[in-house]
Amino acid sequence: MELHRVILVDDEVFTRKGLIKLIDWEASGFQISGEADNGEDALELIRSQRPDLVITDIRMPVLDGLGLIRQLIEEDEEPPAFVIISGYDDFSYAQQAVRYGVHDFILKPIDEGEFTEMLRRLSGRLQEEREGKEREQRLENQAMIESIIRNEAGEQFISNWEAQLNLTSGDCLYYMFVELNDLHPWRQGGEELPLYQFMEQVEKALQEIVGEEQPLYLHEHRSRIGVIVPERLLKPFHNNIRSFAEALHTRIKVWEGRVFIYASCPVQGLAGLRRAYESAKEALLYKYVHDHDGIVVHSQTSECTVQYVPVDQELYHRLIEQIEEYRLEELGRSIKQMFRRFQERRYAPEAVKMNIHQCVLGVIDIIRGMDGDERSLVSLDPIVGWHDLNLSLQELQRLFTAFAEESGQYISVLRKEQQKGGIHKIRAYIEEHYHENISLKSIAAKFYMNPVYLGQLFRKTYGVYFNYFLLQLRIGEAKRLLRQTDMRIYEVADRVGFSNPDYFVTQFEKLEKLTPSEYRSRLVKGGASVRTGR
Repeated sequence: MELHRVILVDDEVFTRKGLIKLIDWEASGFQISGEADNGEDALELIRSQRPDLVITDIRMPVLDGLGLIRQLIEEDEEPPAFVIISGYDDFSYAQQAVRYGVHDFILKPIDEGEFTEMLRRLSGRLQEEREGKEREQRLENQAMIESIIRNEAGEQFISNWEAQLNLTSGDCLYYMFVELNDLHPWRQGGEELPLYQFMEQVEKALQEIVGEEQPLYLHEHRSRIGVIVPERLLKPFHNNIRSFAEALHTRIKVWEGRVFIYASCPVQGLAGLRRAYESAKEALLYKYVHDHDGIVVHSQTSECTVQYVPVDQELYHRLIEQIEEYRLEELGRSIKQMFRRFQERRYAPEAVKMNIHQCVLGVIDIIRGMDGDERSLVSLDPIVGWHDLNLSLQELQRLFTAFAEESGQYISVLRKEQQKGGIHKIRAYIEEHYHENISLKSIAAKFYMNPVYLGQLFRKTYGVYFNYFLLQLRIGEAKRLLRQTDMRIYEVADRVGFSNPDYFVTQFEKLEKLTPSEYRSRLVKGGASVRTGR
């Protein structure tokens, strides 16, 4: 908290020095900024220093304490607070002190504890009043700026505010946007910084540059802070607005996030503020072009225009394919290439949003086409919810990379699940059509798969080769027909998918270690040695 300034007025030097040593002024919220031994000298000192508090004796030569208070109240709309100390318990003095609004009337000798408690109470009151004035001034400033920007201000209104700003209609000024980026809800750790707190940081940084006595005019623009910069503030920076912006940029203290500054073209007087505001908005369009340092001056943008075009389709399709095939190394290079093009080819923020949105929709279509649910992606909300937030190109690239990598991994999982479900469908198809003329090649063609890959997948899933599985099905059904019907051997062979009876017999014997005829004969004899089967 900023300490309140105090001036001590007493004709007895020992009283003043004793009071200075007796009280812990800083702990009470104050600092001694001056002393005077009579009311007349005190009056000049107070006029020049404008302290927050005057502690004065009543009886002094030339001009007494009450006279000093009365004169200051009459000539100043916002006089300091007053505390009277006196060695005289005079009720009439106390009455006058009350009429003048004196904060307290304290008798000598001074009690340290009582005096310190009085100061602490007064410090709290002064702090509340100071904050109230600052809020009121800020609201007035914002109303002034807004009315001029909206073209609602008359000449007299503008003239009055120019007087407050110590400007003339011919003075040059700039308008700047100061913007805090990358503090979004999805970042790890930390808390979002409210705009009013960021505004305080900007104001503090400006005061470090221009001094606390210089009036500052700041305005909240939804997600950024607007600042009026009269050209006289640029003198230490050789009248260079960029140098001023760089100095401000280095002084704004935020724990997380990145600060961007956009400076307008110069205009004449407050009447030109609307044009300055519009040119600062134009500088915003070049945000991603200057992502490396976060400072954009309107004059830098006048020779080139921003682009509103899609990225070339070859890059887009390559990127989508790399996500789908989960080729991380190549994907990383493609993403870097796309974001480098955004910067090098001067893409406007809206064009970047459009292209990112197209890529996200392309990935979502693939996920839905594989019966997946894109809402299961942790990285989805940030990449679709950032549009109304302030994000640097660097942070946007990080969010998009996270989305692309997580999507690629998810698609890989979906593919495995799909293949697992697909192989079960293929087995069901074989079990239904085993009696037909089917083969690994014909089934692979039917299910749009590579026959070699299908064979490997089938064996990996069921632990048996496709041909042996098919043979087991056919021989199992043949054994059932031999047990339950009087069909001839060639009829059984045809029924289970063998066009050549001799080949059927060979395969039956290979699997069961006896021919179909021997199998049936043993059944007739009692089947004691017949192998169990389907």
